[in-house]
Amino acid sequence: MTPLALAKINSAALAANLERLREVAPGCRTLAVIKADAYGHGAVTAATALNRADAFGVARAEEAETLREAGVSTPIVLLEGIAHAQDLDWAASRELELVVHSFPQLEMLEAWKGRQSFRVWLKLDTGMGRLGFYAREAQEALQRVQGCAAIAPPLRLMTHLACAEERDNAKTTQQIAAFDDLTQGVAAERSIANSAGILAWPASHAQWIRPGIALYGVSPFEDSLGSDFGLEPVMAFSSRIISIKTLAAGETVGYGATWQAGDETRAGIVAVGYGDGYPRHVEQGTPVLVNGREVPLIGRVSMDMIAVDLGTAADASVGDPVVLWGDGLSVERVAARSATIPYELLCGVSQRVPRIVV
Repeated sequence: MTPLALAKINSAALAANLERLREVAPGCRTLAVIKADAYGHGAVTAATALNRADAFGVARAEEAETLREAGVSTPIVLLEGIAHAQDLDWAASRELELVVHSFPQLEMLEAWKGRQSFRVWLKLDTGMGRLGFYAREAQEALQRVQGCAAIAPPLRLMTHLACAEERDNAKTTQQIAAFDDLTQGVAAERSIANSAGILAWPASHAQWIRPGIALYGVSPFEDSLGSDFGLEPVMAFSSRIISIKTLAAGETVGYGATWQAGDETRAGIVAVGYGDGYPRHVEQGTPVLVNGREVPLIGRVSMDMIAVDLGTAADASVGDPVVLWGDGLSVERVAARSATIPYELLCGVSQRVPRIVV
């Protein structure tokens, strides 16, 4: 069986992107974020390619379980921490590190009677407004963490930047300063920088960086591409032409007949749709690559198919490959035509699309 829609994952590009980010933030340790199945690239594949990372970050317990079952021994950090006290036994048996962002989580650790102790990342909220202790709570949280028998040194402190993707937004400078003020004099390792922080805010580098989207070759900024920072695309999402229709002037394509041929042309029908993760709301005219040539999307995206305008040139045939994003066509460009961000497109490639590691 030969798959039609396919996501090729370049493991060498993953490793190269990690090294590139280390060059940008020399001397920092790296917590590589591989949550959401490594942003759609395959968590175990990413963990294998990123074996020089100092730790991996995941959001959910199931993600950590997948990695441990696959034999990944690198430290794993649960970025959302635990939700139930009974999960501490499970986390201890898998040697997981925990983010602690609330007093209920602290209470679970203070009541812990197990033999193992946990490495903890205490999260402070300096302006993101989601998880973490507010400035007014930080002193109490620090004292309780430092006095908790279930927590092993070294203590690590972290915060998350809300607006680092906006390079002229003063909120990032304010958050870095607030974090410095809250943690001044505390003997602990620190982590602030996400991908945007690494690339645009050197003051956020601290002891640990936490790259996510940049590992996959994608820029976190709307006005740039990953290649602008020396990053390589990791995913190449592709399919094939399964039919070619010759359209007369006035004939339409797809649901709702939203596109009409102005002149005679050829429409290539491609085996990919929103059932595979290609965005239904993408604009007509969005480019795809057919034999290395950009051609525009026409008509609505359906569950299993899209149509593209091949024009009258005879350089395309049934069976020819079609690149939806990857080498030669960045996912950032497609996201910009889809009123979304590259994160959503990469995470949205469905499980019916085989991932092939190259």
